[in-house]
Amino acid sequence: MPPFETTVPVLLIIALAAFLLGGIPFGLVLAKAFGLPDPRSIGSGNIGATNVLRTGSKPAAFATLILDSSKGLIAVLGARAVAGEDAAQIAGLCAFLGHIFPVWLKFKGGKGVATFLGTLLGIAPFLGLAAMALWLVCFLLTRISSLSALVAAACAPLTAVFLGAGHASVVAFVMALIVFWAHRANLKRLREGTEPRVGKKT
Repeated sequence: MPPFETTVPVLLIIALAAFLLGGIPFGLVLAKAFGLPDPRSIGSGNIGATNVLRTGSKPAAFATLILDSSKGLIAVLGARAVAGEDAAQIAGLCAFLGHIFPVWLKFKGGKGVATFLGTLLGIAPFLGLAAMALWLVCFLLTRISSLSALVAAACAPLTAVFLGAGHASVVAFVMALIVFWAHRANLKRLREGTEPRVGKKT
């Protein structure tokens, strides 16, 4: 983490704003806009891009992916412009938490993967790109979204150090732990060999 130089009141305001931004349920909004079923009623029951894809609309899923990623990116860039690097990392973390625990949906949101990647991209661009590339390679090889997310999250802290972005390693580690917690049901299915593959009809 960078040294904390922003005053506590300013950090609290930025954290709250980022949390509320992160909580915007783009998956649910886009599903309604596209006339699709509520993503909470199918698949894993969350509002992320993978579940929106299960409604049968690739455009809606892609838009959800981009918008959910942008929540972390915008939070980081905005906080950095207003306050500094310490505020940027706090904002990214809070936007990520806001996606998983959205106040607008009684704190029941998505699993945070897209917002996690967007946050990393804002904090350290090469780290974010590396995490996205790792997710994509793993997904192309396995077609398992959850496994790809877990691999990208697990590698992010060490990748940060390797790429000379050690200032991002702590927040990457914290977010990685939360990603694993959010995927605890997926981990159980992965161990049992029952985790579904994207595009495979069950």
